[in-house]
Amino acid sequence: MDAAQATESVRDFYDQLAGDYHLIYPDWRKAVIRQGAVLDRLIRSTMSNDRLDVLDCACGIGTQAIGLALRGHRVTGTDISAASVERARAEAATFTVEATFAVADMRALEGVPGPFDVVLACDNSLPHLVADEDLANAARSIAASLRPGGLFVASTRDYDRVTKARPSSTQPRVFAGAEGSRIVFQAWEWEPDGRTYIVRLFILREAGGEWTVTQHATTYRALLRVELDQILRAAGFGQIRWHTPVETGYPQQIVTARLG
Repeated sequence: MDAAQATESVRDFYDQLAGDYHLIYPDWRKAVIRQGAVLDRLIRSTMSNDRLDVLDCACGIGTQAIGLALRGHRVTGTDISAASVERARAEAATFTVEATFAVADMRALEGVPGPFDVVLACDNSLPHLVADEDLANAARSIAASLRPGGLFVASTRDYDRVTKARPSSTQPRVFAGAEGSRIVFQAWEWEPDGRTYIVRLFILREAGGEWTVTQHATTYRALLRVELDQILRAAGFGQIRWHTPVETGYPQQIVTARLG
């Protein structure tokens, strides 16, 4: 798969998932508030207590962007998926917060008005960039979007641990709510070198005693900490620090880095 095909594949994955994305959470709206509080605390511990200009360059349906807007920041959210951006805009209105949303590729953010104090890329978005060149382009584009001394924040799976076990699936999660019962899990198909894998996300939903299944597939790179450290340093970042879920209360490990 070449770079153009890979980009189209990721875009299609999130365009198709946009309407169902909230279903992978026990309660998505509560997750918005909780993750916003965690990220706000982390950002303010590094930057300041001021109201900051924040770019979420992988905003999806707005989980982190809306959460940070609720904490008083001036937020712009961009994503490669137009369907996700459209839903993020609608969801922000339901939270009655102001945020700006637009379609953009994190590898080419020059069209997004800035600069920003903070750029965010959460929910394992960076590992969609399988090639070193794409990761490097994203890091340079993010750096160019930041003010001097600005902060980059990203969350990823702990691939240093995951690559040792190469799991074939995640544990099924069973939820019950106003939209009925559902079961959510992932099946993972690893490439022989253990560096990339295909994720098949299954959502099983019950309504009126009948079950339906939807499947969404995409490819990830098992991005190691040392690899991302090197890419960030090459783009001009320093003070790189990794934060565990135990430290932050966030569901994934987080990396922070300062520009310059």
